[in-house]
Amino acid sequence: MLLPSTLAGQRLPSGGLAVQVDGAWRTWWRAEAAPSHWSGPDATVSRALRWRAAAPGLESARLELSGDGVAWRIAVLLVRLDPRRFELRLAEATRDDGTRGAWTVDSLPAGAALALNAGQFDAGRPWGWLVRDGRELQAPGVGPLSTALVVDTGGGVRLVPPDSIPRLRGDPAVRQAFQSYPTLLMGDGDVPAQLQAEGRGVDLRHRDSRLGACELRDGRILFALTRFAGLGGALSRLPFGPTTPEMAALMGALGCRRAVLLDGGLSGQLALRDAGGEVVAWDGLRAVPLALVAYPRAR
Repeated sequence: MLLPSTLAGQRLPSGGLAVQVDGAWRTWWRAEAAPSHWSGPDATVSRALRWRAAAPGLESARLELSGDGVAWRIAVLLVRLDPRRFELRLAEATRDDGTRGAWTVDSLPAGAALALNAGQFDAGRPWGWLVRDGRELQAPGVGPLSTALVVDTGGGVRLVPPDSIPRLRGDPAVRQAFQSYPTLLMGDGDVPAQLQAEGRGVDLRHRDSRLGACELRDGRILFALTRFAGLGGALSRLPFGPTTPEMAALMGALGCRRAVLLDGGLSGQLALRDAGGEVVAWDGLRAVPLALVAYPRAR
């Protein structure tokens, strides 16, 4: 497949990312000058965002990105959620004696506003720590770049680093939890050292469709799903998308303080229902065993 080196006559960034702002492409990140810390949103990326309310406390937006090679045209679907207005629950679904996942976005429950695949998966089972409805179902996995998404009994949602997980095991305040990897941002916007140079245990060149979760500084949660948008979107399921460092940069540019990748590629999928009941779904090619589902809280 021949891919263009220009869009609308403008040279694409070499080793970088551009975002479409009011019809023009603006470069906002370059690999050779990648920051190791994000203290807040990137102004150029922020200008490209047009948030639309799906329900009180639930918004969606879309970005158009352009990068190197097969990443010359990438759509990013964003959902921002206020956990004070939504209850997050985990849903499990397997088949073939638990060896294969069975959940897809078509499984969106009638009362739910948002659902997406959760965590990473291993032979038809979720990988790592798993707590559902206050009961630990699996012990934590081991990995320096693993992160847990934790929902507490008060409705708060946070991303927890691996060294803090042991202290939370058995805590009655933990209502739901799952683990994923690799961590994209840690602390308060720090890019992990493993994502800053080759040879530190992470493939920094691999491109794929991605799904990420992040904790914003105001307590809201943001999810980002990428899709290949070249050729009119006809081949949107092709595994063309950001590298891991580029995904870390995107989450930092969106104002995230902590972020982690969920299973993308064939598994990445998300469904959103607006206040009028209409469902917009971005499906995947593979059913998964675990999903995160958001239900509006009773007022």
